[in-house]
Amino acid sequence: MFKKIISNLENVIVWSQSKLTPKQFIFLSSVLVGISAALAVIVLKTFAHWVFTFATYIEHILKLGFINSLFPIIGILLTVFVVKKILDGTIEKGTSQILYAVAKKASIIPKKQMYAQIVTSSLTVGLGGSAGLESPIVITGAAFGSNFAQKYKLSYKDRTLLIGCGVAAGIAAAFNAPIAGVLFAIEVLLVDVSISAFTPIMIAAATGALVSVIALDESILLTFDQKQTFDYHNIPYYILLGLFTGLMAVYYSRNFQRMERLFARLKLKPYKKALFGSIILALMIYIFPTLFGEGYESIKTLSENDPGKLLENTLFSGLRNNSWALLLFVGLTMLLKVFATGITLGSGGNGGNFAPSLFLGSYVGFFFSKSLNLIGLTKLPISNFTLVGMAGILSGVFHAPLTAIFLIAEITGGYNLMIPLMIVSSISFAISKRFEKHSLDVKNLARKGHAFTSNKDSNILSTIDTNVIIQTDYLTVSPDENLEKLVDLISHSNQVIFGVVDKEKQLLGVVHFNDIREIIFNSYRVKFTIVKEIMTKPIDIIYPTDSMEIVMNKFEKSKVAFLPVLKNGIYYGFISKSIALEAYRTKLKSMTID
Repeated sequence: MFKKIISNLENVIVWSQSKLTPKQFIFLSSVLVGISAALAVIVLKTFAHWVFTFATYIEHILKLGFINSLFPIIGILLTVFVVKKILDGTIEKGTSQILYAVAKKASIIPKKQMYAQIVTSSLTVGLGGSAGLESPIVITGAAFGSNFAQKYKLSYKDRTLLIGCGVAAGIAAAFNAPIAGVLFAIEVLLVDVSISAFTPIMIAAATGALVSVIALDESILLTFDQKQTFDYHNIPYYILLGLFTGLMAVYYSRNFQRMERLFARLKLKPYKKALFGSIILALMIYIFPTLFGEGYESIKTLSENDPGKLLENTLFSGLRNNSWALLLFVGLTMLLKVFATGITLGSGGNGGNFAPSLFLGSYVGFFFSKSLNLIGLTKLPISNFTLVGMAGILSGVFHAPLTAIFLIAEITGGYNLMIPLMIVSSISFAISKRFEKHSLDVKNLARKGHAFTSNKDSNILSTIDTNVIIQTDYLTVSPDENLEKLVDLISHSNQVIFGVVDKEKQLLGVVHFNDIREIIFNSYRVKFTIVKEIMTKPIDIIYPTDSMEIVMNKFEKSKVAFLPVLKNGIYYGFISKSIALEAYRTKLKSMTID
């Protein structure tokens, strides 16, 4: 029955494709991709919320504080089992894989990503792993977009555009924040799109948000009823919060990567590594229960009038009404969150850093404002600082200030905090960018030489293979030959530059036509001048392993039209600057989304 419904739906889509113009079909596709991404969000969010509710219920019934700590162990072990037995032993984590797919794999994302992220992240995060569901949601949405485009044989541009639609719809559905979804897709993933590409992405985001609102209970989504107003007298403190969140974003980013590297170096089999990491995580959650799962419930608690609820059902419940004890608890949780997330993902779990960034931001904002209030220095609206802190960390970790600003504005139900959101997000971004060139998700690509940034030229150059533009059929000359042979080669070829090599193909120098222009019309000098007398040392050398950005930098510095290429120490060919630029223009044309 289900297969028949799918088959009929596919027939309708094929018929629509034949009747609609390409642009109209893209609009239809963006709606379908938006619905698919929203359904993935509904499954993930509902499961995670159900497990959290169940765990809380069990804890209240049994009165055993360690019960919640056992769930993450089960979740991470089940995730490793699924990866090994169902997903061929591997699963790619993080949104950087979308960037890589767009740039290096013609926007082709494997089919298994349409379900792999949902299954594994629901087990990890749903059962208490200290990570977020948004990254898996984004990857799933992108996979829906890519595979939909492949199914109906759409072009590279349209595949990339539908990937953006899936990403935007995922974020929009997860937070009921369509504007933030659009901005995230463009600011973080598709850094170079034309204005006309906004329309399908906006349609997908609106569709995702609408489906989410209809199907999901508001208690499952991260929403706030922002009641405290903005006071411009607090601007100096928001500036300080921006500095604080920027430094904390750097702290989070660096320590998360340290944890990843630490677990990557562990010489343990997958199940042993999962057990080792999850036991450490369980101990952390036993002491600091707010590290359980996404942590959105504790964020809501912090922003309300009675944040002391955080200490209920913890080892510190007797200090529930002690403000300094609460502040210490929040401060320690704030510092430990990155390690909990790093352990969760490093030991074999699946999830992302979006939710942990919001979690950390809320705790940072609360800690900052509560500290100043307790000291008696001022009287700050703690709820506002808790909310604005989320934007600061999100902006610093993902280098996405616009997404951070509008996400918090949308989930608080208004734009009363727009000015402090802009101040904190921009300062945090500037501080983070000063210490970390790349955002957290892009760092791994940068380490492998596949960095994608907001620099459009660098992004395009990184997608061009240097080996493709090396011309290996250039004729060469011997250093001890006279110019008669060289003149003969010039007259029978289109070359203007020649490599001078010995018998072992070692490059000794180069001869450019312009260097011998005056000599070739003097028969005496042609006959009695040998090549090594007029050859020059190459200004620079290119290697096949050089990236295209390095190649173009060498051309820029040398101010020449041709550079020789050496492979394994011997002459290999030449690269022409004009051919390199033509390759850039061709790639630019193919990658421009309109």
